[in-house]
Amino acid sequence: MSNPITVRVEGLRKHFYHKGKTLEILRGLDLVLAPGQTLGITGESGTGKSTFLHVLGTIDQPTAGRVFYDDRDVFRLNEEELSSFRNQLIGFVFQFHYLIPELTAEENVALPCLIGGATRAAATHKARALLERVGLDRRRTHRPTELSGGEQQRVAIARALVNSPAVVLADEPTGNLDEGTADEVHCLLLELNRETGVSFVVTTHNPRLAATMDRILRLHEGQFEVVK
Repeated sequence: MSNPITVRVEGLRKHFYHKGKTLEILRGLDLVLAPGQTLGITGESGTGKSTFLHVLGTIDQPTAGRVFYDDRDVFRLNEEELSSFRNQLIGFVFQFHYLIPELTAEENVALPCLIGGATRAAATHKARALLERVGLDRRRTHRPTELSGGEQQRVAIARALVNSPAVVLADEPTGNLDEGTADEVHCLLLELNRETGVSFVVTTHNPRLAATMDRILRLHEGQFEVVK
């Protein structure tokens, strides 16, 4: 089970500078994500959905505003503290799985545990259990190129969960899959949310996936609009 954590975003802004001009991507976003909640974020391409996830996941710094995990203002942490925090409390799933091609499925899933200081035996045990849960126990010794797109994404989901994070951030997790496989992955995400209590924030163009979330927000012109 995950550690129950409330995520709070206050006045989040993100600007980029391009050819002497300021591009305002996120314009004062506020959000409260309750423990175990699922949130779908929709919007046109280029509206800042991925940018928002990157800031929420502490991969990128905001221009202004604050992000709290419970009472911890995460951008007050130094780089080493932030890296450790991210490893232990946040899981990531991307449209492209970003598995390491030289490693087996089991080794890819175990890697965040090893980075976090777990023994190889403990990391392998957790990786095997998660691969069994996502239906890949017989594929654990296969490398990414020996797996289908849906199987690769299941490995990525197992990797995101291996450290029992509080929150999983999924950026278009089914966007690179055919409809049938996308539906399978989408159902798996919801099952894992119910089983583990991990909060999920999912950006998606898929209205059927968004509709299954507890809440839906649309990102439009740098601000959230409530859909559900």
